[in-house]
Amino acid sequence: MKRFIPNWITCLNATAGTLAIFMAMYGLTVWAAALVLLAMVFDFFDGMAARLLHVKSEMGKELDSLADVVSFGVAPAVLAHGLMLGVLPGGSVWSWEDWSGWERVMALTPLMIPAFSAYRLAKFNLDERQSVSFIGMPTPAHALFWVGAVLGAAYAPEVYGRLFASVTVLGCCAVILSVLLVSELPMFSLKVSGFGWRENRVRYLFLGALAVCGCVWGWAVLFMVIPLYILFSVVAFFTTLNRR
Repeated sequence: MKRFIPNWITCLNATAGTLAIFMAMYGLTVWAAALVLLAMVFDFFDGMAARLLHVKSEMGKELDSLADVVSFGVAPAVLAHGLMLGVLPGGSVWSWEDWSGWERVMALTPLMIPAFSAYRLAKFNLDERQSVSFIGMPTPAHALFWVGAVLGAAYAPEVYGRLFASVTVLGCCAVILSVLLVSELPMFSLKVSGFGWRENRVRYLFLGALAVCGCVWGWAVLFMVIPLYILFSVVAFFTTLNRR
């Protein structure tokens, strides 16, 4: 019986992601964002359960990837699509004829998200280099960017309006983050094996920077989580190169 527990949790991940898609389709974007966060919780605990119960399996790994495509590929694409509609003329796909050629191209960029996420997950399953850190952006981190954008639009609308109220900005974010999913950029993991400063320096600095930003900018910190994550990963990468 215990060998099925991690797979049940993984199925809850897929269910939460599917509900997020439904909520986004109904215009309940904050609920959709919350359900993607819930899917991340299930995604964390299915792996933990498999390790604690000593029931890791190839089926579990494949099932986890399939669930992640839904929760961290399709669901974020729907969130991104909704955000773009919010800043396009007419606010609906029925206004397609009123959009410029550039706006139409940008409106299609969320289609990259599930495609690149699926590719990244397949690559991750075969890449043995990613046992401690990541090569390329993990799909939950990518999803977290769009969750932060949705929650920021709801709770920090003035900052959101200045930073993201443009289909060009949102479209470029979709393209850049999708490319990062399949890039060779090393990115640190937040999983820790100990609490020492040396092995966790980047993690501690990242969390400290988030805490400072949260104290200074409040809810606007939601927009900064993933940009800071990328920045610290790039700095850590070049620092490691210099040491070599």
